[in-house]
Amino acid sequence: MPLVAAAVCPHPPLLVPEIAGAAASELDDLRTACDTAVARLLDSGARTVLVIGAGDRSADLDLPFRGSFAPWGVPLEVHLGNHPDGLVGTDRLPLGLLVGAWLLDRQPTARTRGMGWRMTTVGVDESVETCADLGARLGSTQPWALLVMGDGSACRGEKAPGYADPRAEAYDETVARALADADGDALLGLDADLSAQLKVAGRAPWQVLAGAARAAGGQWRGELRYHAAPYGVGYLVANWERS
Repeated sequence: MPLVAAAVCPHPPLLVPEIAGAAASELDDLRTACDTAVARLLDSGARTVLVIGAGDRSADLDLPFRGSFAPWGVPLEVHLGNHPDGLVGTDRLPLGLLVGAWLLDRQPTARTRGMGWRMTTVGVDESVETCADLGARLGSTQPWALLVMGDGSACRGEKAPGYADPRAEAYDETVARALADADGDALLGLDADLSAQLKVAGRAPWQVLAGAARAAGGQWRGELRYHAAPYGVGYLVANWERS
């Protein structure tokens, strides 16, 4: 069955209010945009949602999925999905998938009831071609949707994690336009070396999205819900749907 929808969200730990503490309100707009994008994804008619984020290597993870925000100072655990045989599944989710599971868990039960869950990592250093091929191979026996987790450049100012790089803003603008226009070719045109220099966490997952949309065929429309760099890191939120 074809891909029917996708949502793109960033994965800063500070998105979680318990971690942000008194500063939680600083990301209220981003949090609202992510919640809206995920709700739209779950209302797309998909019966399975695949969450993809960058990792040390490319791999399909085993259900059920569990993780904790303890490394970021809060012993908040996230669980997604159940295994009928009670198997352990995947523990210690990487950050992108952990935040993705947290976003899904925030949705009302009525939206998530009966939904199937999958999680996949894509190696952060995978080539453009490998990312596109991975996206083309993803699929399901029923209508499915893709939740794509990843940050933009981390070099948007002197206080940014990667310090200031004059190329960072233009890079994020390119991604923003591509997401707004549902332009998979533009995402596939992102240079892997430049992305690494700008400490972009989303390049590989975005290119998986482009490969999946291309393999699904048809026309797509995009909606950019958020684009800013409040802490020197580019955060982008968008939805893609079939035209």
